[in-house]
Amino acid sequence: MTVLAFDTSNYTTSVAAFDGAEAHNISRLLDVAPGVLGLRQSDALFAHVKRLPELTDRLFSDIGAVKIDAIGVSTRPRAVEGSYMPCFLAGHSQAKVLGSALSVPVYEFSHQQGHIAASLWSSDHMELMDKPHLAWHLSGGTTELLFVTPEGVSVHAEKIGGTTDISAGQLIDRTGKLLGLSFPAGKQIDALSRDAADPSFFRVKVDGTSFSLSGVENKVQAYHSGNAAETAGYAMRCLIAAIVTATRNALKAYPNCPVVFAGGVASNTMLREGCAELPAIFCPPQYATDNALGTAVLTWRMHHAAGL
Repeated sequence: MTVLAFDTSNYTTSVAAFDGAEAHNISRLLDVAPGVLGLRQSDALFAHVKRLPELTDRLFSDIGAVKIDAIGVSTRPRAVEGSYMPCFLAGHSQAKVLGSALSVPVYEFSHQQGHIAASLWSSDHMELMDKPHLAWHLSGGTTELLFVTPEGVSVHAEKIGGTTDISAGQLIDRTGKLLGLSFPAGKQIDALSRDAADPSFFRVKVDGTSFSLSGVENKVQAYHSGNAAETAGYAMRCLIAAIVTATRNALKAYPNCPVVFAGGVASNTMLREGCAELPAIFCPPQYATDNALGTAVLTWRMHHAAGL
């Protein structure tokens, strides 16, 4: 049984196929003009519509002619009331058309549920799909600490902490802009920060499991003196310290819970090293960033459970 899945986030177009054992994901970042932090939703939607045929062609070129038994798609950022972004319409419309053409069911999930599933599958911890655990969703638009519980073959993610203003990804991208880096700046900040030697950082005030990062942005600007590596390292140390403190506080309320890290920021090397003393689970970096694999995994589980 093979399923096909689509994910069209604000910055990445993704298609994936999954047969219960083997997975194949094709993703490509949307083009962003130099010096610009992000895309308008209308531009992202248009870019996805143009990009999807190319990526789908590449996927089928790689996997060959296979029978598609079901189609999955992420339709919104989070599985909560009022969560909506127009860019997800690109993948949703593609999925509905193919579902009708192939006479197969279409299963809908949230982008966040897909992130969690991708992290669990690629880190070889699918058993946590059926057990309570904590998860960080760290990306350009989201920095949420979640209490995750099973919900049928999918997961229910309850926000229990995170940022109260800008996200971890926004802090990284704004630091990148300060340093003249291209958007998104995550990989470049990661590479630069590995050469930082100064251990200093601004200690963010963490209220239980919540914290603000807007003050960190100001501290990074004040710290910057021309050394890109040290500036990148300073920004990451401030962010990581807040995440680690919030996680430790959460573990007091949810003892013995593993902590899964998902989202593009979870691919950062310093973050992985900084969480070494936590019961942290990190997936391969390519599955931390936006991808359709998690949606494909959830689709396969849903279709398999339905016995179709």
